[in-house]
This record gives sequence, C-alpha cells and structure tokens, in this order.
Amino acid sequence: MTSTLAPVMGLPEPGTYADPQRNGLAAKDLLDGLIEHLFYSLGRRVQEADRHDLYMALSYAVRDRLMSRYLAGLDAILASPARVVAYLSAEFLIGPQLGNNLLMLGIQQEAAEALRPFGINDLEEILDVEEEPGLGNGGLGRLAACFLESLASLEIPATGYGIRYEFGIFDQLIRDGWQVEITDKWLKGGWPWEIVQPEKACVVGFGGHTESHRDDHGTYHVRWIPAEHAIGIPHDVPVLGYRVNTCDRLRLWRAEACESFDFQTFNSGDFYGAVEKMVGSETLSKVLYPNDGTDAGRRLRLMQQHFFVSCSLQDMIRSLDARGIPIEEFPDHWA
Repeated sequence: MTSTLAPVMGLPEPGTYADPQRNGLAAKDLLDGLIEHLFYSLGRRVQEADRHDLYMALSYAVRDRLMSRYLAGLDAILASPARVVAYLSAEFLIGPQLGNNLLMLGIQQEAAEALRPFGINDLEEILDVEEEPGLGNGGLGRLAACFLESLASLEIPATGYGIRYEFGIFDQLIRDGWQVEITDKWLKGGWPWEIVQPEKACVVGFGGHTESHRDDHGTYHVRWIPAEHAIGIPHDVPVLGYRVNTCDRLRLWRAEACESFDFQTFNSGDFYGAVEKMVGSETLSKVLYPNDGTDAGRRLRLMQQHFFVSCSLQDMIRSLDARGIPIEEFPDHWA
C-alpha cells in the first residue's frame, strides 16, 4: 500500500475520497466539521457545548479524515491483494487518540485555531478531556501499539487484533494517605474512535466433548461439541501512519452471550437467572488482566486468550473466503 493509491471503481484518490468537505485539513474545514458533529452527531447547540462536547465533535471531525484513508486502503488491498500483517496481542496501550491523530495528520495548529471561536485558547484544554483507553497496561501493550503505528508509517497493510476491555485494571485515588483502587470506567463518556461491525461477529466455543465416527468409506472423523458459546463483536479503530495516507486497523473483540436474556426464566421470577448467561459471557471482555490469584481468575485469563485468538483466526479465514482464496494460500495473504 502506497501513499498515492490509484482510483478504484471510479473513486478518487485518498484525500478526496467520498465527501471532499470531510477531508480538508485547514482550520476552516475542521471548524465546519466540528460544528456539523455538534449538531448532527451529539445534538448540541453551540451555546450549550462544554469541553467534553467539543472533544467528541472534534474527534469525530478528525475521524472523518482518517476514514478516507482507511477506506482507500481497503480498496487498494481488494484491487491488488497484498500480504497483510496480523499482530495479535492481549493488550494495546495506544494512549489518547485525539492528540496522536492530530500529530499524524500534522494539523495541531489548525485544530487549535478551529477551537478559538468556542473560547478555547489552548488545545490542551480539550486534549485533557480524553480518557486513557483501558486497553493496555505496560511494556507489552505499548510495544504492540508502537509496532502497529510503525507498520502504518511504513505503509505496510496490517491489522492488530485484541480485546475491547470495558474496564482497565483500575483507577487510583488517595484517601487519608492510602491508595484506594476504583473501577476504571474509561468508556463512560463514549469513545469516538471505534467503529462497531456487528455483522462480522464470530462465535467461539468453550469446553464440551468430542464425538468420533467412521463414514461409509471408513474414514475416521472427530467432531467437537462445545459446552458453551460466546459471540465476539469486532470494534475497529483506525491506526494512521505518520504523515502518510496509509491507515491500518486495530480490531478489538467484545464478548456477548449467544442468548443474552431468558424470557421464561425471567417470567418465573428468577430475574438474576434470566441474565446469567449474558453476565458469564460478557465477563470475557470485562476487565484487562483479571486477578489470576485464584483458579477462577486463571481460567478466565485462559478463556480470554482463546476467545480473541479464535475470533481473530476466524476473521482472517473469512477474509480469504470473501475473496475466493483457498485456505491453502493463507500464508501468502496473512503474515
């Protein structure tokens, strides 16, 4: 994938892909996009917009600029199939995305100018609003995030695969001189950088048993019968390279139950039992690194690993199927 992509199916090159008004990088273009998202994405009047509203609206406006590059990159891969790097990691310490994407696009000054009509004289006032994404904790997560950004900057097509944790490890408060750990609700205000793809969900099995038989030709077959299932819903985060048009993808899996609500159990008065399967399945993507000091914690960590690896492999194989590529050619298309 190169910074200048040939038009595909009559579509323009990146930078003018789709709506040109959503791709401009001048301060006036960002201001127009910011106001548009205040109105139509957040339902806010300009006079009522607070700092969080401005953060969300500006983030959506910046994300519009990423989408043109992201979609053009997908077109390029479909038009000229290339080997795509798959980077699987239990964590991605990507950090706040607004400031990072402004840097990648080279429009920090333009963003600051777009905010001045709202009485914001320092871009940091808005950047400070963004929560730290609870998707990583330490060196492993930071390495994974940097590696993915480097691939995009080198214009190498890549997809990072991980888990969309609802809560990070913990937030810290100091009360009476002592550390107090509280829940890291990093998603409480919404996260404008993700794109949910429910139609690309994957089903993952756990536990159970196997059944074997021989067919009419005497061939031995073994079939796995899982004891339980969970659904993985992909959430895509665009990862832009530094001052290039290449935009790769971080695909994070959120766990859902196959049947989230048992209506008959609820009507019988067992209200907690009615959502028991939902609670059990969604625990898979609930917390980054649950405590593994107990057998239950160790089992949950193992299930988390199985969950996101299974979803990721299914996703890679499905991408081959969609292009009519046989599974035998997997190594030629995924690295």
